[in-house]
Amino acid sequence: MELVDVVVIGAGQAGLSAAHHLRRRGYGPVGGDGPSMVVLDAEERAGGAWQHRWATLRMGTVNGIHELPGHPVPPADPAAPSREVLPAYFAEYEAMFDLDVQRPVRVTAVRRAADDPHGRLLVEATDGRTWAARYVINATGTWRRPFWPHVAGTERFAGQQLHVHDYVSAEAFAGRRVGVVGAGVSAIQLLDEISAVTDTLWVSRTEPQWDATAFDTAARIQAIAGVEERVRQGIPPGSVVSVTGAHWSPWAQSARDRGALVWHPMFTAIEEHGVRMPDGSFEPVDVILWATGFRADIAHLAPLRLRTAAGGIRVADSRAIDEPRLFLIGYGPSQSTIGANRAGRAAVRAIIADG
Repeated sequence: MELVDVVVIGAGQAGLSAAHHLRRRGYGPVGGDGPSMVVLDAEERAGGAWQHRWATLRMGTVNGIHELPGHPVPPADPAAPSREVLPAYFAEYEAMFDLDVQRPVRVTAVRRAADDPHGRLLVEATDGRTWAARYVINATGTWRRPFWPHVAGTERFAGQQLHVHDYVSAEAFAGRRVGVVGAGVSAIQLLDEISAVTDTLWVSRTEPQWDATAFDTAARIQAIAGVEERVRQGIPPGSVVSVTGAHWSPWAQSARDRGALVWHPMFTAIEEHGVRMPDGSFEPVDVILWATGFRADIAHLAPLRLRTAAGGIRVADSRAIDEPRLFLIGYGPSQSTIGANRAGRAAVRAIIADG
């Protein structure tokens, strides 16, 4: 068991932001003269979820990039794949601020230390170490938990099913009809991309209500406030589009112009060679692409018993209400890249204020 002041779990945007602000406040490696920190990351290399994005997601079309604190994203060719540019940027950032990320190290459990007079949290990891921490900043994101809805007949489908998590490129589907399920940003991006090379069927549980107005600062603040209230009550944050609404992105406009942005209600069953629609009609499809989002990757926090009956963790200002030694950033209102930056800074300020 190793004593440490702060363990940061995850080295994506949120985790690196928190680590940066800890370093600025004098936190360094275990065994140094000042307060200590360690950053644990399950990935093989730097880059967080960006290293896993599909190859055709380019810097000119990627949604929601925001620079890490203290170091701007370097200029990049708009045609360059984001999964090449951004991991290199993250690696450069880690080296620049000497963040000493430990990887690949996956945290398996966070639990309370019953016999510790200092009231530390125990962080158990796959490298065999257990860290006894005064605070834990959880920044594990959602990428490792793709959400697959249950639909009757899934096991009967003779075609291909995959989640956005495993998507590579539209060319793999040429000549096959693709059912795209979902109404979020990724669903619309991929509907636009796939419909350029083959026939598509777009379905989701609710029909998007397209907002012709720009998604301005006031709308963003209102949306974030809605998510903040959900997580304060312990309700799972929900999808981004559920609180922001559907706005006319370049991908939506392109798919509409191509005639592919034609909404259909969610199918009620999957059959061997297609899907059964609510009105009883049959739609043949060869591929089902589930663009149905992700869930928070927080199973390792289960020993703390913080989940509410609704399935979430009660969080206010990125701090767990029922366990004040734990911060969750990149969760709920801080899921965006700019939100993750701010949450990382706020968590560190709260730790410093505790003394």
